[in-house]
Amino acid sequence: MTENKNDSIVERVKENPGPAARWGAVMAFLLLLEFGAIWGGIMSIPWDVPVKGLADVLPAAIGGVVTGIGSVFADVGNAFAEVPTLLERQWIPNRGYHVPGEGWQGTFLGLEPAYAWLIRLTLVYVYAAVTAYWAWRGYMTFRRHYRYADWTPADDMIDRFRSHNWGRFGLIIVAAFLVMALFAPAVSPTTESQNMTNPYDTENSMVKYYNENAGEVQEVTAGSANLASKSRGDRQNFGLWTYDKYDRFHPFGTLTTGKDLFTFMAFGGRISLFIGLFASALAGGIALSLALLTSYYKGLVDLATVLTSDAFSAMPRLLVLIMLVTVLQEHWISDIYSGAFLLAFLFGIWGWMGLWRAIRGPSFQIVENEWVTAAKGFGDRPWSIVKKHVAPYVIGYLLIYLSMSLGGYIIGAAGLSYLGLGVTAPTPELGRAIAGGQDLITTKSWHISVLPGVMITLLVLGFNALGDGIRDAIDPQSSSGDSSGEAAAAGGGA
Repeated sequence: MTENKNDSIVERVKENPGPAARWGAVMAFLLLLEFGAIWGGIMSIPWDVPVKGLADVLPAAIGGVVTGIGSVFADVGNAFAEVPTLLERQWIPNRGYHVPGEGWQGTFLGLEPAYAWLIRLTLVYVYAAVTAYWAWRGYMTFRRHYRYADWTPADDMIDRFRSHNWGRFGLIIVAAFLVMALFAPAVSPTTESQNMTNPYDTENSMVKYYNENAGEVQEVTAGSANLASKSRGDRQNFGLWTYDKYDRFHPFGTLTTGKDLFTFMAFGGRISLFIGLFASALAGGIALSLALLTSYYKGLVDLATVLTSDAFSAMPRLLVLIMLVTVLQEHWISDIYSGAFLLAFLFGIWGWMGLWRAIRGPSFQIVENEWVTAAKGFGDRPWSIVKKHVAPYVIGYLLIYLSMSLGGYIIGAAGLSYLGLGVTAPTPELGRAIAGGQDLITTKSWHISVLPGVMITLLVLGFNALGDGIRDAIDPQSSSGDSSGEAAAAGGGA
């Protein structure tokens, strides 16, 4: 390998392609195995809604072109989403019916649906674990073969995080949630169409079952089966690890509507994840941009930002969110992801103040360093200075507070859905499940509210634990008590 340390990573790989090629081939194979499922998760977001909204405000000729281009991309994306994957439910089916004397029909290897579902669920998480491990191997390959420095500060940060038990716990919880949300069609015991979007479709939502009275196998729509599978407290209940009257397996029981709760939570996790990530990205982007701007120019720019931040903080956030959600409910922006995009956008707009104040101090400190003064003396442009010499040091602190505020956004979305606002039916949202089962909390149907509530609690706990681990990895002298106030100030949500 050449000793020129200014070589780009591409040039270094060209000089020694073997390790990178071996790692890349295995990673490409792993991604191709589940490419359809991963792309399907991306395509589940209704991208056509903003395209139609944009076309409506443009002149007719230009709007038609935009709509045409959007439809072409949608068709291509949907075609990719239909690519067969290794862990599709059709390869390991858990939906079947039991015939007396003949056993289970239509399930994987004739197994009981609960065990067939467990096999598919286990394989999904094994695949995710192998892929994550191989991604880590890619980083180690880079360190061993393509990085000139034997040591960097990032190595110490990673080592500290690996020994941080609380942070690793948070990482495991968050990773488990991400896998469930991304692979919701595979991990769910039933399909999204049968459970939520189109349960009365006579082509894709038919349920086969053995009718003991008639002595034969019959069919019924999933919607009709749901009506007979409602959990209504002590009168009728389909709780944890039960089968309904149509031989459908429900690991977490059913809702008051008869829909499968686990499927509702898995697809609802996608909504919560989208809201949390989008709101965090928007709030973090605003906070970082303002921190860099105010730390470099100071003076009136900083004062104006402080006043703007105080003005936003003085508003009653919950009331403002409720007002805007209500006012914009007829606007096309409310149709994007059934209102999830609007919630995420509003959370991000009203979530940057605490983040900006948390990183404003470190930004001012870094700007005063000698290397920044030297860069000014050499005539570097302001944007180049803050991008190269300030942002890399601030982003680490921003990630800490973002990981903690992300849970707040998820709680905020669940709270608004609990009030009947935000994400609209039939799109699943955890807060709506809690609201639907609140009157049954003291009955046999306690699972309807408790399980989604436990999931939200664990998820927020996981993000907070992950934030603690990142903070201690970046700054080993920090402690949870030292920054609790800042973390609270940076928290998002409604």
